[in-house]
Amino acid sequence: MQKIIILDFGSQTTQLIGRRVRELDTFCEILPYNKYPKDDDADVIGVILSGSPYSVHDPEAFKVDLSQFVGKVPVLGICYGAQFISHTLGGKVEKADSREYGRANLETVDTTNPLFEGFDQHSQVWMSHGDTITAIPSDFKVIGSTADVTNAAFASTKQPIWAVQFHPEVYHSLQGKQLLKNFVVNICGSKQEWSAASFVDTTVAELKEQLGNDRVILGLSGGVDSSVAAVLLNKAIGNRLTCIFVDHGMLRKNEFQQVMDDYKVLGLNVIGVDASEKFFADLAGVTEPEQKRKIIGRDFVEVFNAEAKKITDAKWLAQGTIYPDRIESLNITGKVIKSHHNVGGLPKEMHLQLCEPLKWLFKDEVRRVGRQLEMPEHLITRHPFPGPGLAVRILGDITREKVRILQDADDIYIRGLREYVDTDGETLYNKVWQAGAILLSTVRSVGVMGDERTYENPVALRAVTSTDAMTADWAHLPYDFLAKVSNEIINKVRGVNRVCYDISSKPPATIEWE
Repeated sequence: MQKIIILDFGSQTTQLIGRRVRELDTFCEILPYNKYPKDDDADVIGVILSGSPYSVHDPEAFKVDLSQFVGKVPVLGICYGAQFISHTLGGKVEKADSREYGRANLETVDTTNPLFEGFDQHSQVWMSHGDTITAIPSDFKVIGSTADVTNAAFASTKQPIWAVQFHPEVYHSLQGKQLLKNFVVNICGSKQEWSAASFVDTTVAELKEQLGNDRVILGLSGGVDSSVAAVLLNKAIGNRLTCIFVDHGMLRKNEFQQVMDDYKVLGLNVIGVDASEKFFADLAGVTEPEQKRKIIGRDFVEVFNAEAKKITDAKWLAQGTIYPDRIESLNITGKVIKSHHNVGGLPKEMHLQLCEPLKWLFKDEVRRVGRQLEMPEHLITRHPFPGPGLAVRILGDITREKVRILQDADDIYIRGLREYVDTDGETLYNKVWQAGAILLSTVRSVGVMGDERTYENPVALRAVTSTDAMTADWAHLPYDFLAKVSNEIINKVRGVNRVCYDISSKPPATIEWE
């Protein structure tokens, strides 16, 4: 299968480059800068070099041997990638007088060059670099300039190499998608055969071959990823798939039964396990966030393993691992920077092989596959929800009463988001990436209800916009919506007398509070 290789030099937007290429119905693989597949590159049709937090002059700067692919396939360098190309091939990179960051306009664009085909003059782009290219290699020519950056884009006159000092993958580069399409489709010759339909057909065939007549166990969470993985596996092997859905007691209001009903409609073979007593008992008195996560993770494994062991002939454990899970779990030096619930291996005593049918997909691609499989829309558009559930949305220790309070407040909030149709005809729920309520149970707030003074807990509402959860901005929800939801929560949820709205972005804050 045709593919674009994206070599990662540590940029925060490397995943975004990958998503943009996939949006062009073209398969791509993101690899560490020093892991180019030189022994398995027959299907590679192009290479993209990402940005980096380093300067090419830093002693620890990441370097790659360009001869592995230059002259063999088209190459596009972005930001650091462009500077590395220039620096390596005889150009000159120097520290800029001032950091070039933010919006800029391409004052001069060579629209006869295939990289800029269809471009407008004065097209807005996004800069983010401390160094600048003051001289390009001798066999290159400038094809794009801004008022401050003469060598904003350049191309080789002898080999298929292009370089841009701006970031075409980000939203603020208004014709960035066009540039990437020009490179991936027009220059590299992508046949644009990567689609949800082709993925389903190919994956089902591969699963049938991989699993044969074996029995598979899948842990369901009710989320998009595990649900799509389950439907794909069910399509491939039918009732040889057994799904286990563990209720730790900290799901959203009525969620356990609603999800079980959804899975029944989908024809899945699901075992539902109410293990809430165990989880609440083991969490009693625990207030430290990481300890809460570890207890829930440990208990989940124990409960899941106990159920899985009853299926004595199972040979595979399936997971809803998606591509960002695997990218985020290792940085480019190979050190673990994030422990993800779907990554890290299997319990040795289970003696099961691992099956990950979604391991090459980004989240938006998972949703497209779900639609291709004709799954209910409310399952496909479901917001991400933390594995520990409401436990990490309750500050302090966990009790059934606190969970009840938060479930009621959260239910009013989420239902409100689903019901409120904005001026563009879209519901607020579909316009935000993730939303939820947080119970500040370590804080007490004075209030007045009727003629009585109250001393109860505040609730914070959180809603963010994002594309991949790596960065997120707080959602600018309408004031009338926030007023209505706040009033309803305070009037209807016993134990709450104040509602706040979280307007923190990520970074520096995280999406979840714990």
